[in-house]
Amino acid sequence: MIKWTAEQDALRSGLIPWLDVLNEEHIKWDERGEFPWDKWWALARSGLLGLPLGEQWGGLGQDLLTTMYVLEGLGEGCRDGGLNFCVSTHLVSTGVAVQRFGTPELRDRYLPGVCSGETIGAHAITEPEGGSDALNMRTRAERDGDDFVLTGTKAFVSNGPIADLVVVYARTGRTAGPLSTTAFLVERDAPGVHLAPAEPTMGLRTSPLGSLHLDGCRVPATNVLGRIGGGFLVLDHVMKWEILCSFVISAGAMRHRLDRCVQHARQRKQFGVPIGSHQAISHRLVEMEIALRTARSWLYDTAVRFAAGENVTTDIAIAKLVTSEANVSSALAAVQVLGGAGFLVESGIEKELRDAVGGTIYSGTSEIQRNRIAAMLGLG
Repeated sequence: MIKWTAEQDALRSGLIPWLDVLNEEHIKWDERGEFPWDKWWALARSGLLGLPLGEQWGGLGQDLLTTMYVLEGLGEGCRDGGLNFCVSTHLVSTGVAVQRFGTPELRDRYLPGVCSGETIGAHAITEPEGGSDALNMRTRAERDGDDFVLTGTKAFVSNGPIADLVVVYARTGRTAGPLSTTAFLVERDAPGVHLAPAEPTMGLRTSPLGSLHLDGCRVPATNVLGRIGGGFLVLDHVMKWEILCSFVISAGAMRHRLDRCVQHARQRKQFGVPIGSHQAISHRLVEMEIALRTARSWLYDTAVRFAAGENVTTDIAIAKLVTSEANVSSALAAVQVLGGAGFLVESGIEKELRDAVGGTIYSGTSEIQRNRIAAMLGLG
């Protein structure tokens, strides 16, 4: 069991003064499907956007576990799931990638803006034809002197419509494979970059999602992250961070949801007694508690091993699978516990259910995670 320090607790508690702003009219923002800029700048002022990034660039210089602990607090306190998803995408896709794989020049150029929130980050991996088959991408990067020329289309780019800086994964080798992929830092206003408007989504509606078209986009070779042909190493590192950070936010949301349901079950009376005294309700809440504890255990235990440099390929897949599916089950259970109130838009629970469904798709679908675990068992 992790024992959090007073400093870590203070960082997490530091979000509390901002929660009223973050939660203001969150249901209406979801209905409109708009990105809440004022809330983004509130988060920037809180320091959260630079949480794991170095102090020399304006960040807080925190390690993975502390970052997760604070983000779990964000999930517990902030009811805008789309905004929370934007934060984790921004932090990890660009911030962590540049800090870990960027040259000193790239770090100094881009990380101050990432920490301040003035440079919103995204990454472009998935393609319309490829889906989860990321290494078989068709987006090409051809060397031309001191530049690379990128051509292709990326789909489902989280933060894409509002991004200032995108980490684009493109094929630099002749054949598909892990040694044929390279990661490039591409600025929004670079010639040949076309970021499409946000597309309507089922959930996470305040998190803009769109496609990216690259039409002969010229990128300096100095904007390569890591090395040429080393994009898979960048992607593998970033995806581990993404799963741990995004889904610990989900764990925080599950905690808030469970606490709300327990309070309701104690106060709501039917047939002369609190509904929590009925096994049908109490057992449902027990299952929510078990699922939450299981998810947190997988997330934090995996983070400890990852930080220690251990191989966590299977652990990451299990943590993602367990947490994403538990989040959906938790939200469905909350609808049932709250009854008719849970079915109303104004309760916010139906929004949380729609948001939770996305977690079984992004960062590798549940099916992909099961395939990965099976392969690690020697069944592939």
